[in-house]
Amino acid sequence: MVIRNPMIVKPTISILLLLVLLATASCIPTKRITYLQEDLAVEDTIPGLRVQARPYRVQVNDVISIRVKAQEQSLVEIYNPVNSESTSIGEGFYYDGFAVDRHGNIRMPKLGEVNVLGRTTEEIREMLEDRIKVESKLKENANLFVQVKLAGIRYTIAGEIGSPGVQVDLIEQLSLIDALANAGGVPLTGDLTDVIVIRQYPGGQKIHHVDLTTIDAFKSPYFYVQPNDLILINPLPQKTLGAGTTGLDTLRTVLTVVTALTTTILLFIGLAN
Repeated sequence: MVIRNPMIVKPTISILLLLVLLATASCIPTKRITYLQEDLAVEDTIPGLRVQARPYRVQVNDVISIRVKAQEQSLVEIYNPVNSESTSIGEGFYYDGFAVDRHGNIRMPKLGEVNVLGRTTEEIREMLEDRIKVESKLKENANLFVQVKLAGIRYTIAGEIGSPGVQVDLIEQLSLIDALANAGGVPLTGDLTDVIVIRQYPGGQKIHHVDLTTIDAFKSPYFYVQPNDLILINPLPQKTLGAGTTGLDTLRTVLTVVTALTTTILLFIGLAN
């Protein structure tokens, strides 16, 4: 068969080259989906690399769990919830805990309004011990024991994540990596280089960015989740292209396009002859 119009071949080659470039660009590089990568010069152990989470200061709408014990338990039993001896979790913390109102106060039996806004759990514990000793007229040897804890860490996670939504983890310290894992993990199309943390402060919200692909993420003051955090995972540009997330996916897409394009060109050449 003689091709009467050889000019058709040039655009075909250009299109094929464009498809090859698209295949290369659409593959997601491993550097953008690998957690906590180290520089080649970094040693196996780095003293002081991990930064401890700053003590959390109570905010409005938090729920605090308070337990009070003493040598004469009958003198302090009123401060405890009805099922204080149970190990209930989840909703139990919500109903048995003390919610912080919009003024930063909690309401406790006998003590009335207690302002806890901006205080750490340790500071609240010390304050309650002093007030309970006075209110209940406890002796110095009463062995008063007050336990103050946050009723879990409640946060919201959305975007490119396995299970988006509101999460409540009943622990005292939670890292971003733990939070992502609890929510089903980040798929290949999620951008780990710019994890957005929207954090609540007394003066309003602030937006922070954490790159989880570098080992320096441990040093970020936002590496640990705080109650009421909103965590967002944005999609990578490759998801918008829709050409595939792995080399094999991209190859399949390119082969499909090339096959269809070749068939069209051959039909066009056949009609032209």
